[in-house]
Amino acid sequence: MVTKRPDGIFPYISNEAYAQRLADAIENTCEDQGVVPPPRVAITEGLATALGDTEIKSLVATQRGRRVLKPAAYRLVQAGADKVLLLICDVHGAAVVPWDLNDRTVSSWTPPSPEATERVEALVATEAALRDAEKARKVAEKEREARRRAPGDETYAAEALAAAEQKHAEAAARVREIESERNALLAALGNRRPRPVVRAVEEDGEPKAALTLAEQPYDVAVHLQRYAADNLRRAGKTRGYDLTESLVDAGQLSKGMNVLQQWQIKNPDGTVSRLWRMAAVTANNRSLARLDIFDVRPEHLVTGMPQSLVPVQKGKSDPTLLLLSQREILNRISFRFNEANAERETNPDDPSTRAGKIATVPTEIVIGCNKPAALEHVLRALNVNDHLRGIQPYDEDARLIALFATLVDSYAKEGLLGAALAETFPGARGADLLDLGGVRDALTANGPLDALEPLIPAGEDVSSVTLRDIAVRAITALVFPELPPAPAPQTGKRTVRDTGPYWPIVKGTLQEPAWSQTRAKTAEARTRLWSAAVAQLYLHRGNILSALGLFAVPEAKWGSGQDPRSLSELLLGAEAGDAAAWAALAQRMAPTLIHAPEPLITPGQGSEAGDGRKGVRRTPKSALAALTLAYSEKTPNVSRELLLAFARAVLEHPDATQAPETVDGGRPVCYGERDWEEGERTAIVPGMVLAPDTEGRPTSYVADKAWFDETFPVELGRALQTNAGVDSTDKGAASTDSAASADAGTTSHGEVLPDPRDQLAALRRELPARVELVEGSYQRSVDSAHTLLTDFEEARRLRTQLSEEAMPADQRIEWMEKLAKVRDAAQASVTTLNQVEALILQI
Repeated sequence: MVTKRPDGIFPYISNEAYAQRLADAIENTCEDQGVVPPPRVAITEGLATALGDTEIKSLVATQRGRRVLKPAAYRLVQAGADKVLLLICDVHGAAVVPWDLNDRTVSSWTPPSPEATERVEALVATEAALRDAEKARKVAEKEREARRRAPGDETYAAEALAAAEQKHAEAAARVREIESERNALLAALGNRRPRPVVRAVEEDGEPKAALTLAEQPYDVAVHLQRYAADNLRRAGKTRGYDLTESLVDAGQLSKGMNVLQQWQIKNPDGTVSRLWRMAAVTANNRSLARLDIFDVRPEHLVTGMPQSLVPVQKGKSDPTLLLLSQREILNRISFRFNEANAERETNPDDPSTRAGKIATVPTEIVIGCNKPAALEHVLRALNVNDHLRGIQPYDEDARLIALFATLVDSYAKEGLLGAALAETFPGARGADLLDLGGVRDALTANGPLDALEPLIPAGEDVSSVTLRDIAVRAITALVFPELPPAPAPQTGKRTVRDTGPYWPIVKGTLQEPAWSQTRAKTAEARTRLWSAAVAQLYLHRGNILSALGLFAVPEAKWGSGQDPRSLSELLLGAEAGDAAAWAALAQRMAPTLIHAPEPLITPGQGSEAGDGRKGVRRTPKSALAALTLAYSEKTPNVSRELLLAFARAVLEHPDATQAPETVDGGRPVCYGERDWEEGERTAIVPGMVLAPDTEGRPTSYVADKAWFDETFPVELGRALQTNAGVDSTDKGAASTDSAASADAGTTSHGEVLPDPRDQLAALRRELPARVELVEGSYQRSVDSAHTLLTDFEEARRLRTQLSEEAMPADQRIEWMEKLAKVRDAAQASVTTLNQVEALILQI
């Protein structure tokens, strides 16, 4: 029997014929405006199914036999070279899904990776198992209580009670076991979730003005959508008023911006549902608040609405049936709400009454753009700009991440992003081949780091370690740009300091004072920005305040002054005894020491007044200084082998997919938790580092803050204290010291000469790395010579082909003189290498 739809303020969705008319009008208008439209199916299934019966009529007009949008129904937004066409209309109040990529919740997500996605699937399965285990425990608990109260034979009752208690104990143990597995998975995920990967949808190989998500299992899609909504609610609690009650009382007063997006859901039966919905680019909190008022859960819109939640007729319904059509879902919601409003006595707290002011809401929907491949970035920038200029408070790290994205866009807008990176990486294999769009996404953690591959030096292996190091160095260079050298002062003339092309970009974006007014406050603000930007590159995010003090006024004023050598060169240099290489390597390690499962560098802690009250004072700068000085100063239980093994493990740990194991395959424990009970210890997760011994071999302990502070104590970072002299009254001690000094041998300055055996051992340890360094430098020189020869041969060929005149003789003579000096130096070095070969046989 057909049920007549009750009339009311909640709209009913138009039919398929009107959807096709709207699609025709949008495609024709996009053609007239020179932009790319969304796929037709996105318009008919994601947009038209959210508009009321009469709304499409008010949007579409007919001109010369073709349907187009009315002039008042759309507007074209120009943002630099990017154009976006927006449809202005009123949509059903429950038709928009909150965008899970909102910049206010960016710190709640981690970079996407296959390993993190697998862990989410395992987490979802573990949570389902935990629910079943908790149900079994409750059943066992009820059975145990029933046995305690049951009368009967004493022997039988005792046996039954013992069996019930045993069953309950096993069920409780099972719950604890699964909870431990869940906590380990959460720790492995950094207590966050991997960011969903959004890209422009393609039709016939061409990108269109709509977005799509990668395929997701049903349970994972529900989990991630709930996670996104929970974090959006948390971010919205910082408002000074109740947004939900505001919408109930006054409705939505301003337009939000939406984009058509496709969710691809893999169902348990193996089928794939491809659902088109509208996602809120701006006004995410309002879209979520509207769904709360309508009593609709966001995950039901994108994975399917259970029929039992939106029944049309009273009676039984199939609880397993999912409604996938947005038209059907919204019509059922309108039917239920209009039917409730038609009753004379409706509870004021009923959703049908509370949603009256938001039955339809004004909105702007992206229906075209000129660069569909860059649509996500354009919309993300609009979202960031809308929030940065708004009055609602940000979380500190989310605000800084948004500000850094604006800084990168400023470099790109001025056309200086590629030039700044080329100067930072002079040995890059192809800085001129950079895809600046991909670089921008990589630096803001919105895309893979593969776009940074051209910045890796020639001959260096491409790996996640080198790419992450390149990303950190690039972020450092953009936040702390180098200034050109100061010109020689001229007497009697006023000179204005040239700040170069990059510092004005930083000043304008971050709204800093004049360069001459750079102070500690500016350096601290810039360091916070750097720390938040770098934190996006890591799965486990430490406190962004852990970087305070790593950069000071000189870096903020003159530039970061980074060592241009690659990681492999720095490791070889440190192995060869180069203290400067180790200092640079320690700086490169700092972000990884901060953003580790067990952070080794944390914000300033302890007490300056005394160690006994809050522990030893340890700032991030002190921790890094101690690590740096441990290389050159004699420290108990610290060797070069330990330092180098620790450095290699730390740099590689963010890419670990398996939890560390001891040499014998056992389970390690954190160094500071050696004496703890088994149940109280921290879960061992991928990314943790085994502490090395003095020989560089891994131990059975995980390196944590306790191990780091014990191995690199705070005293090491302080000024070294030396004895002023010997007590003149202690003549025996003085004579003993003099005799020891005489035996050991001293220099003219009174310094003790090193033991020749120690010198020989150190040289034997360092010489292999020095040989590799020389080999690498010679190989680069040979490659440069071959490249030079190829370029000159090409120049000669082109000159002959074009019959051009020869270059001036002075220029050719100058080049020949330079190459002659290089050849003489190369020949002299060959003689030196021959001597080294002879000496190798004698050591």
